[in-house]
Amino acid sequence: MDVIPVIDLKGGVVVHARVGERDRYRPIDTPLAPTCDPVDVVRGLLSIHPFTRLYIADLDAITRSGGNGLTISRLRAAFPAVTFWVDSGIADLGAADHWLQAGLGHLVLGSEAQADASLVGHFADDPRVVLSLDFRGDSFQGPPALLRDGAGWPRKVIVMTLTRVGSGAGPDLERLCAIRDAAGGRRIYAAGGVRDGADLAALEKAGIAGALVASCLHDGSLRASDIEKLQRSE
Repeated sequence: MDVIPVIDLKGGVVVHARVGERDRYRPIDTPLAPTCDPVDVVRGLLSIHPFTRLYIADLDAITRSGGNGLTISRLRAAFPAVTFWVDSGIADLGAADHWLQAGLGHLVLGSEAQADASLVGHFADDPRVVLSLDFRGDSFQGPPALLRDGAGWPRKVIVMTLTRVGSGAGPDLERLCAIRDAAGGRRIYAAGGVRDGADLAALEKAGIAGALVASCLHDGSLRASDIEKLQRSE
């Protein structure tokens, strides 16, 4: 199973995400890092385990209130062995092409930013592109056609339950299994609610390829031994 740490960037620092209420996110206070500077926080996450992938949500770009491009470039330079998956709210072909040409990592196309399914379909065969299907409660955030068209999805699909982010509520297994069944063998990643190694084991048993995690790493409820145990079982 792929375990992928998450950092949320706002105003050039890492913030603590909770239940998708982005206007209430505040700079993170974590025992893993001396400051909320992104380099410090990523270094702290890598002290737990040598993660090879890391997800970044550029909240300023997603909310159209700025962007953290320079910070992401700084992270790319500081951690060249890490592949960054970045959601920066991109919704048009020109911006997507420009971002990919910059070579900063994998581009995450969030459904909440899309006007229709065309951009996702354009990149369906590009291994550098990841689709995030975004939900708030029972409501899908994005064009309904995108959710229906599993055949047009890229090979990697995140199921993002925003109201479970930072909540400790556990992953939404029912929804994840429904998306898995519609995905035609694509790799499905859980995001939101993962609490510990037991949740990861349940996801793996359900055929989920990986999980995005944050709070459980910072509070110590997901440990290096849990991650290593999962990897040994593969």
